[in-house]
Amino acid sequence: MKFLHLSDLHIGKRVNEVSMLDDQSDILRQILELADAERPDAVLLAGDIYDKSVPSNEAVALFDDFLVQLAARRLPVLLISGNHDSPERLAFGARLLDASGIYISPVYHGDIRPVTLTDADGPVRFWLLPFIKPAQVKRFFPEEAIESYTDACRAAIAHLPIDPAERNVLVTHQFVTGAATCESEELSAGGADNVDASVFDVFDYVALGHIHSPQNIGSPRIRYCGTPLKYSFSEVGHHKSVTIVTLGKKGNLTLRLSPLVPRRDLREIRGSFAELTKKSFYECCSTEDYLHVILTDEEDIPEAVGRLRLIYPNLMKLSYDNTRTRSENIIDAAADVQRKTPLELFAELYEAQNNQPMSGEQRAFAQELIESIWEERP
Repeated sequence: MKFLHLSDLHIGKRVNEVSMLDDQSDILRQILELADAERPDAVLLAGDIYDKSVPSNEAVALFDDFLVQLAARRLPVLLISGNHDSPERLAFGARLLDASGIYISPVYHGDIRPVTLTDADGPVRFWLLPFIKPAQVKRFFPEEAIESYTDACRAAIAHLPIDPAERNVLVTHQFVTGAATCESEELSAGGADNVDASVFDVFDYVALGHIHSPQNIGSPRIRYCGTPLKYSFSEVGHHKSVTIVTLGKKGNLTLRLSPLVPRRDLREIRGSFAELTKKSFYECCSTEDYLHVILTDEEDIPEAVGRLRLIYPNLMKLSYDNTRTRSENIIDAAADVQRKTPLELFAELYEAQNNQPMSGEQRAFAQELIESIWEERP
């Protein structure tokens, strides 16, 4: 059985305040052309369909058209909500859409049933597990010790009526420990949302969403396909693609990548203002791409953004790399936050404000409060 693995469309996203809708429309057109060429048995969408829980009318219309065109090709589509989506809004009308071969995961309710597709080797069970938090799973299994995201996923999977002798595919949206991240993702402080890959041992393939760079976790059996477009300049070096999965008899799995070519790439260019505005320089590169321009001039250039946009109309970001900026020793706060737990961050803030560390009783209270707030986040 052959299927396309997609995720993190983030329809409606703005990058540096620039709408990506036209670029997303073009990339979805490419995906439809790929579906025509490959003739897969299904298309998997592993969450973060939209960039916001309440997407714009234009974003909804674009995704609606994409689904209509897939349904017209009689291609089964299996999709779940991610952490950016509203599961309630995304699943509206899901039972009616089943008849069109569009299968949408409902809001998690503790009783997931598979979507079964069949090929010459027999049935393949597709399990649709949307983005979940420990509190959501604990609600349905109060007798189980569910404190972490790993606990939540393990409990949710343990309650699936899986026959391990059959072929089973999981579509889910979580941050699996060991995945390489980039700036455009929304991750929790201290890696509190990590999920250990061992919870997925029963599946023949795990179609993951959430991480924007394409990568396998441990083996090709557990994979992030990545975003179809670059959504931050930290992704400049990424090569975007669709993952084409072929599932043969039990234990037989092959992956191929089909590259996606954006109508405008995200690139970085570096040099002095004089160098970058030379005709000989900009005539050799695509001036229509989305650009991060890094100026190496020692002095700030007056009205640099406006002057550069006369040549590079899609300039998104301007920064300087010179003696002054290098000497400022700017701390990478985002990376620092990712290495620390929420309690450690709060304790540092408390000590900075009060000139003394938190007491043991205060730490215990803060930890309890942090866990309560974290589990209740929408």
